[in-house]
Amino acid sequence: MVTKIPVYGIKVGNATDLKGATGCTVVLCESGAVCGVDVRGSSPGTRETDLLDPINFVDKINAILLAGGSAFGLNAASGIMRYLEERNAGFKTAYGVVPIVPGAVLFDLDIGDPKARPDAEMGYRACINASNLVEEGNVGAGTGATVGKAFGPERATKGGLGVATFDRGRFAAAAIVAVNCLGDVVDPKSGVVLAGALTEDKKGFVNTGEAMIDKFSLKGAFEGGNTTIGAFVSNAVLTKAQAKKVAQMAQDGFSVAIRPAHTMYDGDSVFAIGTGEVEIDVTLLGHIASTLVAQAIVRAVQQAHALHGVPSSFDIVGAW
Repeated sequence: MVTKIPVYGIKVGNATDLKGATGCTVVLCESGAVCGVDVRGSSPGTRETDLLDPINFVDKINAILLAGGSAFGLNAASGIMRYLEERNAGFKTAYGVVPIVPGAVLFDLDIGDPKARPDAEMGYRACINASNLVEEGNVGAGTGATVGKAFGPERATKGGLGVATFDRGRFAAAAIVAVNCLGDVVDPKSGVVLAGALTEDKKGFVNTGEAMIDKFSLKGAFEGGNTTIGAFVSNAVLTKAQAKKVAQMAQDGFSVAIRPAHTMYDGDSVFAIGTGEVEIDVTLLGHIASTLVAQAIVRAVQQAHALHGVPSSFDIVGAW
């Protein structure tokens, strides 16, 4: 399914390797936008997040990278920088522009070909593909994403890339999330598991949160590669400090749609971007961010399909 990003000046592009089961997603804001980040998981893989600290000098970014490939996937940022430099987009110096491209990666080496990783060519291709129309499911950073791995990758279900949007009057926003969590994805209202760790007969879901408590003697048995990463974009007027606060509140969307979230084995990270057109209360904006992030997480598993033997949520549930 394709979703339209309603924020003027923001384009999203994917580069996808279905055979290798990996890929990357770029959120382009070539004219520059204020950005904040919140890193809450304990196994993060990030790039240029220090400069987003409100006390640091650079005040705008030109793109966000979301990628598979674990730390190898950060290499895709080089292709994004080349694309932006060719268009004279970046922090201006006496010697040319320096494109500012923070990013975050997820672990997908346990599906497909572990030697297939997003590289500079893939990052450049994602930029070429960027528009205001975004495909969801097994694309970009969500290509090799899986969810519910507390009992091993062989009992996981397919994650993916999800998008949710909101517009009211002149205000517009969207969340783009690649879902690759240790825990289950649940319906935020009912708590019903939508995708996650499979039962031994692979006909239903275990309910990871309840199983972890019931079998607490399994301490140390939950290791593995995971991490959910995303970006919340809007046309709000923000300072760097306000953007960081919005990113913090956006993480609440992880907590209501993923159980458990922010574990020792997730590097959950979310960026918040404001293009500076519409004044809006920061608390309201943060609530919109968390709501859209939760919706995007649900859409990621609903839009994904089976890949390399990992069943989709639809394969288990049978209908949406």
